[in-house]
This record gives sequence, structure tokens and C-alpha cells, in this order.
Amino acid sequence: MTTLTFESLNPATGQVIGSHPKQSAQAVHEAVGRAETAAAWWDRLGHAGRRRRLLDYKAVVTRHLRELAELVHQETGKPVADASLELVLAITHLDWAARNAPKVLGRRRVSSGMLGVNLAATLEYLPLGVVGVIGPWNYPVFTPMGSIAYALAAGNAVVFKPSELTPGIGVRLAELFTESVPEHPVFQTVTGLGETGAFLARDPRVKKIAFTGSTATAKRVMAACAENLTPMVAECGGKDAFIVDADADLKAAADACLWGALSNAGQTCVGVERVYVVDAVYAPFMRELSERAASIRAGEHYGPITMPGQLDIIRRHIDDATASGKAIMGGTDSVRAPFVDPVIVEDVPEDSPSVREETFGPTITVRRTRDAQEALELANASAYGLAGTVFARDARRAMELARAMRSGMTAVNSVISFAGVPALPFGGVGDSGFGRIHGADGLREFTRPKAISRQRFALPGMNLTSFTRGPEELERLIKLVTFLHGRRKR
Repeated sequence: MTTLTFESLNPATGQVIGSHPKQSAQAVHEAVGRAETAAAWWDRLGHAGRRRRLLDYKAVVTRHLRELAELVHQETGKPVADASLELVLAITHLDWAARNAPKVLGRRRVSSGMLGVNLAATLEYLPLGVVGVIGPWNYPVFTPMGSIAYALAAGNAVVFKPSELTPGIGVRLAELFTESVPEHPVFQTVTGLGETGAFLARDPRVKKIAFTGSTATAKRVMAACAENLTPMVAECGGKDAFIVDADADLKAAADACLWGALSNAGQTCVGVERVYVVDAVYAPFMRELSERAASIRAGEHYGPITMPGQLDIIRRHIDDATASGKAIMGGTDSVRAPFVDPVIVEDVPEDSPSVREETFGPTITVRRTRDAQEALELANASAYGLAGTVFARDARRAMELARAMRSGMTAVNSVISFAGVPALPFGGVGDSGFGRIHGADGLREFTRPKAISRQRFALPGMNLTSFTRGPEELERLIKLVTFLHGRRKR
């Protein structure tokens, strides 16, 4: 039987990078079956055994960092330096997950309370079994590794379906894992188009799906998962806001704003797309932003648009923004496929598609606001809620704004910095998805809590869970509860 294949292309040149199989439903079924067996073995290793092997895998990935960065560069078009940074972040998260899983997930005593004084109560987090990971193309190592590393550290086996635009790096990550864990296929990669991901999501032996991609695709994956009530964690798109308060360091703010908006050609789910600047510093901030942006070049400082179909969305949003607002830099002619030069437009109405919809390109809309409170209200008036940024020198005020921002993560006086802190959870609200990867929350995301209560001794005269219970025992219980909880607190 002939296996159908598809080609991986360099989006900047069109050069064929590799050919990969379109794995069928049967192939995915067999991979999940192997993962089931591997998961049982991986679980039996315990935290110490998994920690040692994951740290060895981390070392193997680190030794291959340059090779992997070149492959990411070839498949996405992003500069090798940016690909290297992505790998460094992934390695950092892999290290954190391996080292912290025993402390976060291991068995521990919890208080049984006054009514359970005769009980010993324990809580631990057990692996689910097989976890399916469906990854994106924009950060094909860092983003899926935020699920893969944490799922593995939690004791699960992983079947990974990378984007059809970046299959090679997904295959290579699994190959390197086999060097550290040759005994069983604990981490496998299956390649193919969207239907391959659907096969994975529909397999009832997969106990959780971790998906990263657009909100529309997440809904289709959820529908597939619903067939077996398979839970999922969804990290979807964003329309992230950047607030500049009156006391902000404008040079630092402009520098961070441009990096957040233009790095990776704006193809960053937590990238900057909407900028709100208080009136008092609007003019000097725009001068700083424009002067810095003038020296940035597509194809030199950042790569091409990796997914060709995204160019139509970017072009539509630029047309919309420039028709209703004032172009500070760039315009429709900034789209020169496969590259898009920087575009900055101000005074775009808040109900415009370029403000409401995710662009996923190197474009920024900027709006003047009366004060930081108005900026916050506009920032929160979005269906998305992934990440955001606040620049303000007053630390207390900055933290107030950051906490009030409707987003899963907020960076203060920096941009996207939360992604580099392994202990912080990563995820959004609203149309940006649900669930968390990274940190302790990310480890627990791929487990099931196991609660155990053990009676240490019988309570004399208080056998409440028996048909032999008498009215005097219930009366003693009521008096005890009244003593403990009946007094009003002032």
C-alpha cells in the first residue's frame, strides 16, 4: 500500500525542506496503542526515574541546539537567532518541569479539619495516560514543548501532531527523545494534515488533547474531543494590548512595543497588536516609535509570513486600517509576499476588523486615550484575553493596571517576559482559550487529582455514617458545629 506524503517548504524561498507521510487513521491508532503501553511503563518509573531521563533529554536537545535552530529557520523562515532563542526557552521549561514535578505532584498530607480529626488525608496527582498534543507552526518548538515537557514530567506518554508547515522539527524532537529513552516510545510524532490531528483527537484512548492554534480550529478540535468526552487545553489566538501610561519610560516602551509587534513577523499569539497611549505622552511616544520602526526591515530583522493564506487576512486588515485611520508607516504596498514590511496606523475605530480580529502580522494600531483607565477599558473590550503589556514607572499603578487587564498574562515594563518564567502558567480567557501550560498549573493540567482519606481511629460516641447512629450522636454533632461555626465574625 502506497503511503501518501506531503512536502515541507521554506516559506521564504519555496524550497522543499523535506517530505513526510500523511499518516492515516490506522497509523495514528497504532501510535496511540504503542503510547498506551509506554505510558504504563513510564508511570512505573516514578518521579525520580522520569526526572533523570527528562534531564538527559534536555542535555541531548541542548547539544543539538544549532541543528534544531537551523531546521526551525528552514521550516518557518524566521532568523536563526530567533529560532535559537525559542529553543533556549523550550530547554528552560523542560528543565523546570523535570525538576519540579515531584514537589508539585507528589503525595502530601492535607488537613482533615476538626470533623475529620480521626482521619489522615492525602492528595497526589496521577498521570492521565496518553496525551495528544496538536502544535502550531509559528513557534514549533517552544509552544508544543510547553505541553509535551509538562505532560511527560507528569507521567504521561505523548503523541505529537505538529503543524503540516513544520513537521520536520516535530519529527526530530521525538527522534532525540529516543536517544534518552530507548526502551519504549514514550514520545512519538505523527505527521499529516488536519485530518491526522482529528484522528488523534477522536481516539478514545487519548485522555487529554493540548491544542494550540486559531479559535476557529479549536472549536473543531473540541467537537472531535466531545465524541469521547475527552478534555482539552486550548491556547488560541489573541489581540493583545499594550498600554503606555503618562510616566512610562518612552524609549523602553517603544523598543518593547516594536519587538512585541514585529518579531517573528508579528506571528505571535502573545504579540502586540493594539497600542493605547495616554494623551500626555502620545506625541513623544509616537516619535520614538516611528523613528525606531524606520530602521526595521522584513527579511532582515524578521522573516516571511509562514502560512501563505495569512497574507490575505493581513492585507484586508491593512486596507481596513488605512481607509479608516491614518497611516504612520506602511500601507497596502507593505505586503510583498511572502514578506510584509512594518505597518503602523493610528486613529483606527475600535469596531474595525483590524482592531477586533487577530491579524497575525507585523502591524500595529495606535490610539490616543484620555488616561490609563480609558486605555484599560479599551484593552479589555475584546473577545480575546491572552496577554498584554503595561508600561508605567509607578510600580503600584502598573501592578493595578496589570491585575485589572482581562488576560491570562501581563508583562510590566517588558514584553512577553512571562513566557520566559517557567513557574508562571500560560493561557488565556474568552476566545483565547482555556486551561494552562507551564508552571505548577501546567503540570497539574496533565494529571488527575487523587484524594484519599484513611481512618486512623474511631471517634467514640460519634459514628455518624452508620444506621446505628442515635439521636444523641447527632445532637453532639450539632453542638460541635454550632460552637465552631455559629459565631458571627465582626
